Amino acid sequence: MGSQEVLGQAARLASSGLLLQVLFRLITFVLNAFILRFLSKEIVGIVNVRLTLLYSTTIFLAREAFRRACLSGGTQRDWSQTLNLLWLTVPLGVFWSLLLGWVWLQLLEVPDPNVVPHYGTGVVLFGLSAVVELLGEPFWFLAQAHMFVKLKVLAESMSVILKSVLTALLVLWLPHWGLYIFSLAQLFYTAVLVLCYVIYLIKLLHSPESTKQLTLPVSKIAQLLPSISRSKAFVNWKEAKLTWSFFKQSFLKQILTEGERYVMTFLNVLNFGDQGPLLMRAYCLYVLLLAVNGVTECFTFAAMSKEEVDRYNFTMLALSSSFLVLSYLLTSWCGSVGFILANCFNMGIRITQSLYFIHHYFQESPHRPLAGLRLSPALLGVFALSGGITSVSEALLCCEKGWLARLAHIAVGTICLGVTLGTAFLTETKLIHFLRTQLGGSRLSDKMR
Repeated sequence: MGSQEVLGQAARLASSGLLLQVLFRLITFVLNAFILRFLSKEIVGIVNVRLTLLYSTTIFLAREAFRRACLSGGTQRDWSQTLNLLWLTVPLGVFWSLLLGWVWLQLLEVPDPNVVPHYGTGVVLFGLSAVVELLGEPFWFLAQAHMFVKLKVLAESMSVILKSVLTALLVLWLPHWGLYIFSLAQLFYTAVLVLCYVIYLIKLLHSPESTKQLTLPVSKIAQLLPSISRSKAFVNWKEAKLTWSFFKQSFLKQILTEGERYVMTFLNVLNFGDQGPLLMRAYCLYVLLLAVNGVTECFTFAAMSKEEVDRYNFTMLALSSSFLVLSYLLTSWCGSVGFILANCFNMGIRITQSLYFIHHYFQESPHRPLAGLRLSPALLGVFALSGGITSVSEALLCCEKGWLARLAHIAVGTICLGVTLGTAFLTETKLIHFLRTQLGGSRLSDKMR
């Protein structure tokens, strides 16, 4: 596979991931609106905050470091050792699910069973669903390493859609089940996700005419299972040490990125009150910083050596301490918005750290990737103008002046969005050319196969 084809596949993978995230958020929004007609907001809140946080934390701590360490390796590797390393995520997931499950049941305040029934069962099943998902980690890694874009889209889309359908049906037919509904749906989601990867790879390996099979490092599905050899170590110790370095960094990263939800879960202090619109505006800023940090930090960690990752861990430790102090101060000063502002501060510091690393990394190179952060003056002007227009529109038309005024306000926002996108299309020519070249080139290569 040539470098241009790899780049095209990577662009398709990124774009498909973005579209999937948008689809999932829309499905979740519609599903929550439907569920609230039949179940209490306390049950939905417990699922969306406590149980989802338990699941995501278990998954993150068990596999994030392994994924980053294994994906950062080159093509010349002993695949059996890499797969053995990935299988270690399963016992690690069992450990984290048991430990965090105990915390959720013993240290956190248990909800009133009359209001939120079956809380203990929900904790157990959400922890079990995390372990089930980790069973598919070696299969996911093989597909990711060979950029099976269609498989990723199919597996995740099918899993989310089937989970949503099952949740809606159980809510409609058996609303008295409470947390049983969400727990069974989550377990069903992870089982379908894993089965999609397993079944696809089984069919691929049993298809002699498949061109993909020629590039795979295994010839039968049994080779993806753990294997012990007397002639070599069970795992590649270089990858294992890199995994440990990434784990230390990931542990701190989880605290920083999910700090607001941990505080909400443990202290139950977040009260929106009259701060709803202000909170949402602050969160939009946070999402923008998350997007920039995702790009800069992704390159930084991929380019860092083990020693640099270890040094960066100390920086992350200082950031976690500053986040806790700043969260307390800002919460005392401006309420729930303070949590988001504290996260914005940490994102800003992490972006600055990554930009510093990238600048020095390319200092002796003719390439200047950070130049892409400079937006054209015309686009910046349109951003400012759109912000001013929508602010005036909100003051004049929203939101207690009837449906016609609300529709007019939405129309103003839609026009501003269209003008902004049009300006970006005309001014960010390099970005548009890159997308056309890579996405168009990858589709052409698929047709030629």
